[in-house]
Amino acid sequence: MIGKLTGRIDYRASDHILIDVQGVGYLVYCSDRTMATLPGAGQVVALFTDLVVREDLLQLFGFPTLAEKEWHRLLMSVQGVGAKASLAVLGTLGPDGVGRAIALGDWNAVKAAKGIGPKTAQRIVLDLKDKAPGVMAMGGTVAQATGDAVARPVDDDAVIEPVVAAAPVASTQADALSALGNLGYGPSDAASAVAQAAGEAPEADTPALIRAALKLLAPKG
Repeated sequence: MIGKLTGRIDYRASDHILIDVQGVGYLVYCSDRTMATLPGAGQVVALFTDLVVREDLLQLFGFPTLAEKEWHRLLMSVQGVGAKASLAVLGTLGPDGVGRAIALGDWNAVKAAKGIGPKTAQRIVLDLKDKAPGVMAMGGTVAQATGDAVARPVDDDAVIEPVVAAAPVASTQADALSALGNLGYGPSDAASAVAQAAGEAPEADTPALIRAALKLLAPKG
């Protein structure tokens, strides 16, 4: 399994790039959102990858973070969702947006992705609702533990080294989820509250996010 590639971009197409890794070229398909963040030809990039194996085809898909890669794998586990549809959802919403939409049961947000109909959108939300908290929680902790790789230009003689990218938003949500779990709230309820609170106040720090989530979880009436 090819889990990560670091190399120089030989060329860019509309939906994929060719990465030269020590003389071996890898075609890597990416979402529109990821493609927009990648540098031009001749520059270095590092991507987490997922290899899809079919009887007559091998395809690599690239992601800037492990959390986004996990969402891709989960989306493809839903009946009727292939790699192209998964990239469409991630390209439209981003990994944080996917987590928020699923945690809140907002299938209309998922339906906004190209090629995703209402029935498929509803199936994605229903099938992945219980799995959303785990991926939302890993977004920050994995990023901080491994250092999400981002692209940067280097000289021809320079050593290729990924740059560590901070993930403050994901980390804040992960910390809030952990705190609510310690207080006894279920993963699904906690994820929904954190997702809603984060959507209403994207810049909130962890304490503020926890307070907002607790208000949403408080008994009504």
